[in-house]
This record gives sequence, structure tokens and C-alpha cells, in this order.
Amino acid sequence: MQKRTSDDLSRATGQSNMEQPVLQMEVVGVRVEMPTNQPIVLLKEAHGERFLPIWIGMTEATAIALAQADEPPPRPLTHDLFRDVLSALGVGLRAVNIVALRDGIFFADLVFSNGVEVSARPSDSIALALRTGARIFASEEVVQEAGVIIPDDQEDEVEKFREFLDTISPEDFGRAG
Repeated sequence: MQKRTSDDLSRATGQSNMEQPVLQMEVVGVRVEMPTNQPIVLLKEAHGERFLPIWIGMTEATAIALAQADEPPPRPLTHDLFRDVLSALGVGLRAVNIVALRDGIFFADLVFSNGVEVSARPSDSIALALRTGARIFASEEVVQEAGVIIPDDQEDEVEKFREFLDTISPEDFGRAG
């Protein structure tokens, strides 16, 4: 486990988290790209027009979709267990920060109410954020590098997402989440 405080992250990246501009993101949904059957979670700027696609694993896609549908599984998934352990310890998840994109791999940090930050995959971070109500942020740098604008027409977001999937491949933005 990699456990970091804000000071550790500042030293590791050469800058403070507070210095890096961040954007609040919303989870649009999870879809499977055809023909590769690769799941994607799509985030959208809360106050903007850019979308951030992140290729993820099938297990994490299921966990995110269940949380979005507000359907509890018959037995707790790992993300449900993590949420329950945090609650039992009296620690809250304050935010998820998608902080970097390096060599096609996205990196995120979980920010806890006690000030501790832990590095995590964005897919797991998003699944946990949806279960705890924590806000999701992405650095401006990540959104500039991997974000896309989907033309705004009269279609609903699901149709826009399907059209978007027809125009890209996993190699366009990296696969790991």
C-alpha cells in the first residue's frame, strides 16, 4: 500500500496539490466498447463541456455501474467493504483526484478526512466515491491531454456516448484506470 500525505505528494511531484488546477467531474456512465469488449468509464466536467474517457477492467465497470444504479449486490463487493471499514474507523473519503496520465496510465489519489492521501487506480477510486458521496476531480493537465469534446446536439447523453465510442480506440487515451 502506498500511503502519502499532501507533503509527500508535493515532494514527489515537485508541486503542491493546491497549485495544480482541478476540475470537478461527474460520472456519465460505464459502457463496453465494441468489438474489443473493453469497458470505459466516462467522466464529464461538472462546469464544462469536456469528457474524460478512462478504460477500466470489467470488475470495476460492474462496481461503478451497480453504484450508479443504486443496486446493492447480494454480498458486499470490495468497494462496499472499503466504505464500511472507513465508516467503522470514523474516516471519510473527502475527494478523489485524478492527478496524472503517464504512458497511457491514469493515476488517482484518495483524499481522506484525516488529511491522508493514498494512491489508487481511478476505476477503484470512482467506484468508492460513488458509494461514499465523495466528489471527483481531475487535474486540468489530465483533462487537456485526454479530454474530448462531444458535439452538443439534440441527442441524449447515452447516444452521444455511443457515437463517441465509434470514433475512438483504447490506444487514443491509454487503457489503464
